[in-house]
Amino acid sequence: MKILKLFSLVLAGGALALTGCSTVNTVENAQKEGQRNMISDQRVITDAGLNRKVAIVGVNSAMTPGGLLKVQVELENHTHSLQRFLYHFEWFDANGMQVNNIISASVPEQIEGKESKFIYSIAPNPSCRDFRVKFIEAD
Repeated sequence: MKILKLFSLVLAGGALALTGCSTVNTVENAQKEGQRNMISDQRVITDAGLNRKVAIVGVNSAMTPGGLLKVQVELENHTHSLQRFLYHFEWFDANGMQVNNIISASVPEQIEGKESKFIYSIAPNPSCRDFRVKFIEAD
């Protein structure tokens, strides 16, 4: 009888320990002073598996004091486990032509279970007026 109770307690403690580590608690200001410039976006989902795990919540943009376009993307992990992915920003001028960017490598990133996170990039030069972000699931 004692072994059964001990086994039950150990099992319950293990379950609590596992669930306690799988989420992220956050605190933020309820009365926000900074206002986001949210933009409507067009999403092309080619990897439904990645989209079910890590989803785009919203996209906002602003201009830096130097006249460069800055873009911020909010992501949310819908799973309880760490997710790894790569992202890559592509930039376009006012005519829709892609702007060559010497820093065009994919950036490795990770997001904890149930966490929301921001990624951002700044245009390489003032002629950039538009962008595209690509996401690839990391192995």
